[in-house]
Amino acid sequence: MKLKVLLTTFILFVFSASSLALEDIKQITLDEALKIAIQNSIELESQELNVEIAKNEIKASNRLQNPSLNTYWNMGDAGKGNPHSIGVTQMIELFKRKHRKKSAIATHQVSEEVSRYKHFDLKMDVREAYINLIAAKTIAQSLEIEEKLLSDINKIVNQRYKNSQASETDVIQANISLNHVRTQLNTARTNILAARFQFNSVMDTDPIYDSIIITFDDDENFDKLLTPSPKSNLPSFSEILAIAEQNRFDLKIAQKEIEVAKNNLKIATDQRMPDLEISAGYLYQPIGMSGEGKFLNGAYAGANLVNLPILYNYSPEINNAKLEIQKAQLKYAAAQNNAFANLSSAYEKLINARVNLNYYTDSLIENSKTMMRTSKKNYEDGKADLTTLIVIEQSYRSIIVGYTYALSQYYSCWINFLREVDVEKFDQTANL
Repeated sequence: MKLKVLLTTFILFVFSASSLALEDIKQITLDEALKIAIQNSIELESQELNVEIAKNEIKASNRLQNPSLNTYWNMGDAGKGNPHSIGVTQMIELFKRKHRKKSAIATHQVSEEVSRYKHFDLKMDVREAYINLIAAKTIAQSLEIEEKLLSDINKIVNQRYKNSQASETDVIQANISLNHVRTQLNTARTNILAARFQFNSVMDTDPIYDSIIITFDDDENFDKLLTPSPKSNLPSFSEILAIAEQNRFDLKIAQKEIEVAKNNLKIATDQRMPDLEISAGYLYQPIGMSGEGKFLNGAYAGANLVNLPILYNYSPEINNAKLEIQKAQLKYAAAQNNAFANLSSAYEKLINARVNLNYYTDSLIENSKTMMRTSKKNYEDGKADLTTLIVIEQSYRSIIVGYTYALSQYYSCWINFLREVDVEKFDQTANL
């Protein structure tokens, strides 16, 4: 008896906890998800610190050398006739601060560009996770509709079996089809949970957010998901390529890295320039140390050229700096090649996804629905056998689920396309 009470209490606790968890889930729009992700991102916060560090490096690169305080004190007979001194020595770098500062400024610009890219990349990740979550829901809903359809067919088969109009084999076949779709539905519901966790993981939050959009069905969802209709026109590839060349973060970063490398070469070359050391101070001889028997005082000034490139002329550093320029240039060339190849691939995949999606919406969906209704009625009227109906149902299910995948693929291809162009709203840029 106690065991039954404990088991009942445990079951009630599990269901109440699940209910509470469901109540804690907040449905949000894609725009809200993007804002939450930007606010919560630890990686973006870390990159902002990198930007501040690079900004401080600009000030550090433009620094002046600190002066030195010098003193010289004579003692004993050996110091007689020689002055005591108190002075300051200042090292002045000749023609070095300018290029060092330019390099730091370019490095800061690279850091800012990386920060902008990470913001953009995070938004694309959120959009992709949001799309995947809706896709998982849409597939589950499609399978729920199929489950209801097969349940209706199962009832018809059982009724016909009672009326001796169907065989036991038909009953078994109907049950197999129904149970098969139920296993697919269970998997689809699990995929929703996984997609929801992934969505919240991308936003750096606890798993408490969900998409407010349930399925892809509504045509208005294209606007809500920041995606143009598959019926809209795209600009030519040459126009898209020109936009990508202006906006791609990898090209901008690679260009700035070339600038950094060139300034570093100038910094390395400038090391061959000697530095100027100037000094000035006060001299005096006390009465006891003065050869004339009286207090003497005066001043001094001096200048030295230091760090003369005689024993070491910094050739290895200069050669390495030249090699770094070549590496940066090669990296930029590789980025250009990759940009063209990746953009071409993304563009072709987007075109293909649009064509496939339009095939579904223009004919496949309606034709398959009509075929399914007709086949179901024919079976009810005894004009067709169950095997034919089951085959048509499986074909219909394949088309419905395929349509969901085609929608999901179109949204994903659009996001990948934006990643390659490196713009958030290409429709505004290209006047779609």
